[in-house]
Amino acid sequence: MEIGKKGEKEIGEISHYYPGIEVAVVEVLDEIRVGEEIAVRGYTTDFTQTIDSMEIGHKKVDAARKGDSVGLKVKDRVREGDKVYWIPI
Repeated sequence: MEIGKKGEKEIGEISHYYPGIEVAVVEVLDEIRVGEEIAVRGYTTDFTQTIDSMEIGHKKVDAARKGDSVGLKVKDRVREGDKVYWIPI
C-alpha cells in the first residue's frame, strides 16, 4: 500500500472503466465510504472527487471493505491500473 501526496493512503486500483456511463470498477485495498474524498492518479489521470455513490453487484452500498470490487461514478476518465487514494480531511 502506498502513501500519496499530503498523507493520502492508497485504498484501491482501477480494474475497468465504462466510458458510456462514466463508472470505474475499483478493487478495494482498504475500507472506503460514501461521502469520503478520494484522488485518482495514474500516468495521465489526476483528479479528486467526493464519493457520491457506490455499488457492489448492482446494489447501492454505503461502505466497501478490502477485497470488494465496487462500481464508482467518476467525474473524469480513468484507466486500468490507476490508483485510488483516500484524502484525509
